Amino acid sequence: MKIPNTAHTERPWRIHEIAHDFAVEDVWALPTPGGPDDLPRLVRFITTDHDTPQPLVFRVLFDIRWKLGALLGWDDADSAVGARVASLRERLPDDLRDGPRGPDTDDYPFTSVYLTENEWAAEMANRTVHTVMHIGWVPDESGGYRGQMAVLVKPNGLFGKVYMAAIAPFRYTLVYPALMRTFERGWQRQNA
Repeated sequence: MKIPNTAHTERPWRIHEIAHDFAVEDVWALPTPGGPDDLPRLVRFITTDHDTPQPLVFRVLFDIRWKLGALLGWDDADSAVGARVASLRERLPDDLRDGPRGPDTDDYPFTSVYLTENEWAAEMANRTVHTVMHIGWVPDESGGYRGQMAVLVKPNGLFGKVYMAAIAPFRYTLVYPALMRTFERGWQRQNA
């Protein structure tokens, strides 16, 4: 479920001190109920769950996006984190730099920036945008906990702004609803 940006901006997340020049694009309550210490399990689920089938619309849209990106050079190595943009790891205060980073996998497009007991940040960059996926672990209304995902973006110039505006209808009507259903099914399967 999409929730107000203030659900992210009003929390004392560490990401605020690191990505202060990024805009909050979206904030979502994740259907991932759990206990107070389940953030590491959620991070593992996000980065390694290959058993939950992705909806067809999700697969088709991402296949189109990756093929278009390859054709137009949007995702070339010289546009990635560490090439076109510096990694947010370079901005980390010592306590986060020296702490756990979080997982990185070859088949996941984001690179971990840091991991704490209640938040994880991972980044990705290409010719359109430098983006951060921030996963927080927050108390829910039932007395338990759940994941909360914020997407932070820094578009790459006018092209990046136009690109983000062009894909917004697809993100809100197709991608995010399918992603939330996938989260819910996968999380339930893990807890079965």
